[in-house]
Amino acid sequence: MTGRNLVTGAQNTWCPGCGNFTIQHALKNILAGRENEGKSLDNVVLVTGIGCHAKIADYLNINSFYSLHGRTIPVATGLKLANPDLTVICCCGDGDCYAEGLDHLIFAAKRNIDITVIVHDNRVYGLTTGQYTPTSPLGFRGKSTPLGTAEYPVNPLELMLASGATYIARGYTKKMQQLESLIRGGIAHRGFAFIDVLQICATFFPVADYYSQRVYDHEDYDLTDFSRACAKAREWDYSSDAKIALGIFYEQNLPTFDEKMAVVPSPAGEREQRILDLLATRT
Repeated sequence: MTGRNLVTGAQNTWCPGCGNFTIQHALKNILAGRENEGKSLDNVVLVTGIGCHAKIADYLNINSFYSLHGRTIPVATGLKLANPDLTVICCCGDGDCYAEGLDHLIFAAKRNIDITVIVHDNRVYGLTTGQYTPTSPLGFRGKSTPLGTAEYPVNPLELMLASGATYIARGYTKKMQQLESLIRGGIAHRGFAFIDVLQICATFFPVADYYSQRVYDHEDYDLTDFSRACAKAREWDYSSDAKIALGIFYEQNLPTFDEKMAVVPSPAGEREQRILDLLATRT
């Protein structure tokens, strides 16, 4: 039994069928498991952005911080650097993270800051009723593109591989057990963990049938194989009818930004050697 009710009494305003419910309950189960293991949930902080996803901060009974649009990651980075003992989780949307917050996402991956980023990727701005986002498919018809968008979508997994993330995964809200496992693995990972979640927007981009016909669990391979991970990430470009791989694509054990910042006060010369020594212990 847990020591607290992890779901708050706040009125839930997500649309029926929204994939956010799956992410919420996956996190709830993970948090309950941590508490059952004797880990204090007072050391967990959830940072959210602006969008439908952000309401998860109202519905989960843990420490939380509502950030500005696209600013979940700098807030999470500050929290982790100020108190490295915290477990910091970011929930952000595809518009929130891949548009307004893209620069922060890339640099957090590059730095390998020890936070977990969960992207509620419904491929549409749902809160503002249906505009296209960086992952919307070519030809997407929404409020801002009634004739269809003329842009190809970005591939977030490929972008994160190029940026230096050390844990990269993709889940699907119709596969909650697997999603829970991917998020749990990201939280346990020491370094920058990124989970792109194909999250159904039942109102403005209801593509459950499209996903369910194409998703598959990719075969096991050496998760430190960067080239293999890149090839797997490129199988589906967020616009084609190709099969869509789910699971962990890449995982690497490298020193984290917060670990390296801890040795910055050392004198010049000694500091560089201490970072090299740290690197040797993590590879």
